[in-house]
Amino acid sequence: MKQSIHFIGIGGMGMGNLASLMLAKGYRISGSDIKENQLTQELKKNGARIYIGHRAANIDNPDWAVYSSAIADNNPEILEIKSRSIPLKKRGELLAELVNAQDGITVAGAHGKTTTTSMIANLLITAQLNPTTAIGGIVNGSAYHSRLGQGKYFVAELDESDGSFLFFKPFCSVITNIDFEHIDYYHNWENILKAYKQFIQQTKPKGIIWACGDDRRLTTILKEEKKVYWAYGLTKQNDLCASDIIYNGYQSSFRCSFQKKDLGLFHLSVPGEHNILNALGCIGVGIKLGIDLNVIQNSLKVYRGVERRFQVKARIRDILVIEDYGHHPTEIQATLKTSRLLNKKRIIAVFQPHRYSRTKYLMDEFVESLALCDHLILTDIYAASEKPLDNVNSQELYTRIKKKNTTPVEYFKKEAIAGHLISMSKSGDLIIFLGAGDINKIGQDFVTLLTKSAGLASTQH
Repeated sequence: MKQSIHFIGIGGMGMGNLASLMLAKGYRISGSDIKENQLTQELKKNGARIYIGHRAANIDNPDWAVYSSAIADNNPEILEIKSRSIPLKKRGELLAELVNAQDGITVAGAHGKTTTTSMIANLLITAQLNPTTAIGGIVNGSAYHSRLGQGKYFVAELDESDGSFLFFKPFCSVITNIDFEHIDYYHNWENILKAYKQFIQQTKPKGIIWACGDDRRLTTILKEEKKVYWAYGLTKQNDLCASDIIYNGYQSSFRCSFQKKDLGLFHLSVPGEHNILNALGCIGVGIKLGIDLNVIQNSLKVYRGVERRFQVKARIRDILVIEDYGHHPTEIQATLKTSRLLNKKRIIAVFQPHRYSRTKYLMDEFVESLALCDHLILTDIYAASEKPLDNVNSQELYTRIKKKNTTPVEYFKKEAIAGHLISMSKSGDLIIFLGAGDINKIGQDFVTLLTKSAGLASTQH
């Protein structure tokens, strides 16, 4: 009989996907989280034993246990497992063992990982290469965020937030960009660059590295490490580049060339310049794996994106409601620029900052990126696993925005936002809910109220 594994924090996307893979491999799975969600319901339906709440009593007699980086050291289940000397692994350690046992195709970077990974997974599935996949988001219209395949490739999104991407030794590494992110863990640029240098060296000797050549820091360290790599981007010095870009609302098209050879036109059904970069990373992998160009083009054309990544939630009374996971200034800037491509009369952004540490170290950058909307509504910081920091709050961010930007800005508690939006929204608005916390619930409340106020049946997507 297969061993039993207990997952602490099983409701998180990365943990739930990993638990699902191990369940499909025949392991007996149990796990706990503070609340039920779609992932825990699916796992329970497929035979996992799920506990709501963290308690020592949840630990039966597992052969080993896995925990999320969001779990504190004093978690009662962690303490119980350690007291009984049950083997304990980080999520990233277990995922790395699985990926390293196959031809791993991994995506690392500060931004764009989930989309790029899911584009690559979709490509390999379309090419009938039957990959195993582990993606940090739910792909629209598909179930391959977690998929046990029979092929030799394992497509995985890596997590650099706690350094766990350094457990991996991939056959193919895609690196989207490097940014000043996860400061609570890295503390400074030196440590961030050091970690990426180590990761670059861990790509298998005869493996493939695709990197965004438009990212100066990334290309600098690749050259310093003297690793053979291929570059993709929007500028002509890259091995793989996009040109003749046309944006048409939610869609875009571009001509692609590889080492100055024209590969033809590519069409995307997800918007924005950042998604063209993500698509280039996918195309690069396809080229190096020898996948037919028509298959690459078709897979990108039918790709529909990931939940909470510029996801349309409703169209009611000519008001477009969008939800986006963007929580770093670079992501917010890309998202708000993409919003402009839809040619709406007014962009109203509702932003929930994520983590005190990120807000503290990137306060000025948030002020700058949030100026790109027409009207801004702020709410309180989503703490994640952090404790509050002195003088780091949304009111301080509000004060700085008010001082430096001409964009109208308001601050509200979460429970007051949906009602306020009903009173101020009007035909032609694009209302976007930004953040990686629970701001999606505010968006849902607003859609419900908007539906009722319009006297319509729901038109949610």
